[in-house]
Amino acid sequence: MTHQHSPAAANRGRLIMVLAISGTIFVAELVVGLLSNSLALLADAGHVFADVVGTALALGAIQLASRPATGKRTFGFYRFEILAAVLNAVLLFAIAAYVLIEAWRRLSSEPNIATGPMLVVAAVALIANLFAASLLRAVQKHSLNLRGAYLEVLNDAMGSAAVLVAALVITFTGWRVADALASALIGALILPRTWALLREAVDVLLEATPKDVDMDEVREHILEAPGVREVHDLHAWTITSGMNVVSAHVVIDKDASGPAVLDHLCRCLSTQFDIEHSTFQLESEDRQRLEESAHP
Repeated sequence: MTHQHSPAAANRGRLIMVLAISGTIFVAELVVGLLSNSLALLADAGHVFADVVGTALALGAIQLASRPATGKRTFGFYRFEILAAVLNAVLLFAIAAYVLIEAWRRLSSEPNIATGPMLVVAAVALIANLFAASLLRAVQKHSLNLRGAYLEVLNDAMGSAAVLVAALVITFTGWRVADALASALIGALILPRTWALLREAVDVLLEATPKDVDMDEVREHILEAPGVREVHDLHAWTITSGMNVVSAHVVIDKDASGPAVLDHLCRCLSTQFDIEHSTFQLESEDRQRLEESAHP
């Protein structure tokens, strides 16, 4: 297999910038959260910490995925990107559980909170997270790791907004329960998108048909190729984000040109479905009957 750069690798610089931004936000929120006694700020710091770890895992996975294929790993290390996405999702679930449990405990008490520093840090974090999201918005559709990082900074932005609102409520009304409620909201915001990320990553690991590939349409295009009589054992799966693969057994006419059929099929899948790597076994009708008798 020809080595290709994954979409995540092509945007490594953006991930490094996001990592630097998230790391700075984490340190600021952790320090000020401890000093101000704000659970909402600490919860958001915990969420940002998960993002820092997740982005670092993504960058590590990109580095591994850039290594060439070997005889033992003929597809290289592309799947490390998907494993990183799974680890990232599991970490986010753990953070969400902790935040929700701690928020529930704090609803029964109203600790003193220094809202001034809380307000300033939340506002700065909101602006920084929105900037980080803008770096990834245009490229996040092409990679699970980029999408995971994009969803994380969006969640961070919503978390920062929740902290900001809580700080304003406490400042103007004195209602300190707002801090615990904001924490619970941050925890709840993590769950739906994290579940979607985990489900998509597991689909890749289970070699499910890619969501953007219609197998009926692929079959139809193959059967329309000149010289093709039938297609069976048709499979499509994903190696890593943005890298779909198709394989099939194709029955061709006796007088059909094998190289011409292959050229047509590969060109069709590349232009119509953006699938650059496809493997076709060309067969005669006699070969198909042998296969059917061997696998009844």
